[in-house]
Amino acid sequence: MGYRSVRYRKQLEVGGDRRTPVSVEEGIARIKKMAVVKADRSYKNGKKRKDHDQTVEVVMHLGIDARQADQMLRGAISLPKGLGKSRRVIAFCDGALAEAAKEAGAIEAGGDELVEKVQKGWFDFDVAVAHPSLMGKVGRLGRLLGPQGKMPTPKAGTVTPEVATAVKEFTAGRLEFRNDEGGNIHLPVGRISFSDDDLKENIQAVIDHMVKMKPAAAKGQYVKRICLSATRVPSVTITTGT
Repeated sequence: MGYRSVRYRKQLEVGGDRRTPVSVEEGIARIKKMAVVKADRSYKNGKKRKDHDQTVEVVMHLGIDARQADQMLRGAISLPKGLGKSRRVIAFCDGALAEAAKEAGAIEAGGDELVEKVQKGWFDFDVAVAHPSLMGKVGRLGRLLGPQGKMPTPKAGTVTPEVATAVKEFTAGRLEFRNDEGGNIHLPVGRISFSDDDLKENIQAVIDHMVKMKPAAAKGQYVKRICLSATRVPSVTITTGT
């Protein structure tokens, strides 16, 4: 077993049984209870440890074979209560569309010049949106943006003629997702400072969305386990509702 910090050990004491599923409401309550636990220690140089508004995340372990293309899950979702922060979005488009994208919140928008900027190593953004007419050029960025999960794709809703609308949605908190090799979906669902009701609504939206996306080829139990956690908080298992 690896080293566990003083804070982590204290959180486990107040968090209760992490394996036995509890309701979404109880899971949120436990996460928040653990989030306020402090180690009562300073850094070696005497500086106080700073608290911050931790991100709450939901992880769904699904009964899919991630090696099969017809069982992979990939797409985008808009959370009803947002994420509590803006995301940095760029848009690959030309002319009036580029101006509209900037007005909608894009930090950068353009065609050849933006493609070149990214090719030279600029990745200071969270989401890239592209107009279909530019995908012939944007496609060259696949080896750079693909591994970072930032490559525009139609399935994720980031390749669309409605560039300005997509920019607005992703800036406000629309999230791209794809399952990992273990068949898990990881998604942030808000901040510790969110009200319990807002967190619950976002969590339920994610669960409902993934259930609706169940691949026809998936066999057996689909939703195997759902966990909640925060940036510096151990996970809690919640009921699947299925």
